[in-house]
Amino acid sequence: MENMQSHQPDEESFDENQSIQVIKEMIQISQKKLKNDGILFIVWGWVMFLGYMLMYFDHQLVMTYSMRLITKWTGNLLLLAGLIFTVYYILKQRKRVQTYIGISLRYVWISMIFCMMLINMIQYNVMHQIHFELQLPVFMAVIAFAIVTTGGILRYKLLTLGGILFGILAYLSSYLTLPYQILTEAFAWLIAFIIPGHMMYSNRKS
Repeated sequence: MENMQSHQPDEESFDENQSIQVIKEMIQISQKKLKNDGILFIVWGWVMFLGYMLMYFDHQLVMTYSMRLITKWTGNLLLLAGLIFTVYYILKQRKRVQTYIGISLRYVWISMIFCMMLINMIQYNVMHQIHFELQLPVFMAVIAFAIVTTGGILRYKLLTLGGILFGILAYLSSYLTLPYQILTEAFAWLIAFIIPGHMMYSNRKS
C-alpha cells in the first residue's frame, strides 16, 4: 500500500510534465507553421493596404468616371487574387502537420468574419443604414482582437504588438472623417500584417 502511494505522486508529476512538454511542442510546431504561413500575412497585408489606399485616393482626388471604374476594379481584382492564392496555399498545405492550436486559430479567424457580418446586421437593424464612419473603426477593433489572440496563443510578441497597435489605430480613427479612417486602416495593415509577415517569412528556416 505504501509503495503504491509513494509511486502515485511521481506518476502524476510525470503526467503533468509530459502534458507541458506536449503543449510546448504544439506551440513550437504552430510557430514554425506560422512562419511559413507568413506569406499569407504578406499577401493579405498588401492586398488590404493597396485596396484601402485606392479607396482613399478615390475619396480625395478628382477623377473621371473611367478612372473611378479602373480604381474600383483594381481593388476587386486584388481581393480576388488574394482569395485565389489563399485557397491554393491552403490546398497545397493540407497534407502538412495539423495541430490543435492551428485548428483553434482557424476558428478564431472564421469567427471574426462572422462577427463582422453580425455587426453589420445589428447596425442596420438599429440604425436602418450602414454608418461607414462607425463600421470601419468597429471592424478594425474586431480584427485587432483576432491578431492579439493569435499572437498570444502562439507566444509571438511581434504579432501581439501589431494587434495592439491595430486596436489603438482603430480607436484613433473614430475621431476622423471617413477618408482619413480609410488611410489610417491602410497603415494599420502595413504595421500589423506586412511588416510582421515579411519578418516571419524571412525567418522561416531558422
